[in-house]
Amino acid sequence: MGMITNVSEYEKIAKEKLPKMVYDYYASGAEDQWTLKENERAFSRILFRPRILIDVSKIDVRTTVLGFNISMPIMIAPTAMQKMAHPEGEFATARAASAADTIMTLSSWATSSVEEVASTGPGIRFFQLYVYKDRNLVAQLVKRAEIAGFKAIALTVDTPRLGRREADIKNRFTLPSNLTLKNFENIDLGKMDKTNDSGLASYVAGQTDQSLSWKDVKWLQTITHLPILLKGVITAEDAQLAVQYGAAGIIVSNHGARQLDYVPATIMALEEVVKATRGIIPVFLDGGVRRGTDVFKALALGASGVFIGRPVVFSLAAAGEAGVRKVLQMLRDEFELTMALSGCRSLKEITRDHIVTEWDRPRIAPKL
Repeated sequence: MGMITNVSEYEKIAKEKLPKMVYDYYASGAEDQWTLKENERAFSRILFRPRILIDVSKIDVRTTVLGFNISMPIMIAPTAMQKMAHPEGEFATARAASAADTIMTLSSWATSSVEEVASTGPGIRFFQLYVYKDRNLVAQLVKRAEIAGFKAIALTVDTPRLGRREADIKNRFTLPSNLTLKNFENIDLGKMDKTNDSGLASYVAGQTDQSLSWKDVKWLQTITHLPILLKGVITAEDAQLAVQYGAAGIIVSNHGARQLDYVPATIMALEEVVKATRGIIPVFLDGGVRRGTDVFKALALGASGVFIGRPVVFSLAAAGEAGVRKVLQMLRDEFELTMALSGCRSLKEITRDHIVTEWDRPRIAPKL
């Protein structure tokens, strides 16, 4: 492995190392994969308006998320079945997040349980939740996450059914036989049946609750004291409802472009959601973040932080815990450099005026 100089280089290495079924599962999106490409491409259409001759000898990238102090506004998104990428899976990711002093979100469909991940040592961790038809099971799982010291629930709200991921259908994707969905192992829901299409799609159709609605957000609040983030909000209308229903925050996400194709890139949906929440709750972004410049653009549009998904599984596949550590470090370094070159010394100095987007009106130079 030669010298890695940016996050995207890990994907090529992961593609060479992983079995096709596994790489395709991580890499692919829904249907035509238009949104998959757009999630990254859209960032390139936002340009900078850097301010110069500002003393940037000291730069502070620390921030607070739901009251927790972290080293930077870059966190780890939930990605399923990480032991398919590397034998240490979620253990390695948890240790890397902890070493970087940032937040890891553990997937419901992890190949390590909440208890196992907690046992890796201290760290601020959130738990991503899919709501199963069996509500007792959901309540049990949330309780286990609480006991294991997880600090928030990220409720996925964009998956009443699984999106059509054609690579998984072609590959007849299923969880390798040596692995289980550890959080469900003791109740016989830890395995996936082999099917003629995507084993995951069949599993979701059988287990997750398609009737999930806003009233269930209220129900979730009755069974846990943890703050609830809604992951998968991309419109102003739903952002307003999220505030009304007492969400602690929103993650603007299109599920890594794996659900409904031809939704906008998350960076394109972000400002609409931020404006609709009127600063009442924090808004985060996931999807397409591959550079520190992307992080800056998201913050300039009003995000309180970003979550990264695929860069974590690809670097994990390529180099285990060290790979994930390196991805977090590279993004942090690039972000800090972007701040310096834009004339920003702290996150609060990053403003909407530091960027220009396609939908901005042409600027008239201010009268001096």
